[in-house]
Amino acid sequence: MNEYKSLFSLEGKVAIITGGAGLLGKETAKGLCDFGAKTVVADISLDKAQAVVDGLQGVATAEFIDISDEKSVEDLISKYEKIDIWINNAYPRTADWGVKFENIPVQSWRQNVDMHLNGYFICCQKAAQKMREVQSGTIINIASIYGMLGPDFSIYQGTNLTMPAAYSAIKGGIINLTRYLATYLAADNIRVNCISPGGIFDNQQESFVTAYCNRTPMARMACPRDIAGPILFLSSNASSYITGQNLIADGGWTAW
Repeated sequence: MNEYKSLFSLEGKVAIITGGAGLLGKETAKGLCDFGAKTVVADISLDKAQAVVDGLQGVATAEFIDISDEKSVEDLISKYEKIDIWINNAYPRTADWGVKFENIPVQSWRQNVDMHLNGYFICCQKAAQKMREVQSGTIINIASIYGMLGPDFSIYQGTNLTMPAAYSAIKGGIINLTRYLATYLAADNIRVNCISPGGIFDNQQESFVTAYCNRTPMARMACPRDIAGPILFLSSNASSYITGQNLIADGGWTAW
């Protein structure tokens, strides 16, 4: 294999992606398989994870995971002799997700932080313990541009969409958890990075899509592949000297 092409190869690697049955998860799983990784599509819905695996070309397995349940995470990790790549992509949330700030019940806020931010913490902790056994690994956390800056609420006007307050708080926490872990785990040869995507097109209302595109220098929303590519880069040896970084993939949203 060409010397530089091999930097991007994931042959022989075991990669686990949580939220693997979701929009971004299944696209990333496809890329992991294409690059040669043994891919574990982990999701709270095992049936949906299996449906993703059935459509992949490569070595892939569907697994159940509840990232907010420590034992569930431990049970999954115990099935594998090694884990080279762990991608935190799950997006757990309560049924009342998206209510206005002034109407958010404190219990709902706590539950969302517990499931999402604490879930990422649990996964990072358990994955790092496994990676320390071989003194090697990479952890990638999916954050958001809204973990870095406040929402532009004007793009939601006239739609049934909004940006929940808990989302910004959680994603900001994930970005800084990533930085902490990068310095803490560097001596164990474990890299920790995060990716902050902009909005990903998922058949949202036309008025929202138009407003979002008008607000973005590249004049479009992301597609899942736009985010899967950077994930694959951070999964590979091509990024071997990169840790503690927040890779922003937003079409230029944060550039102005």
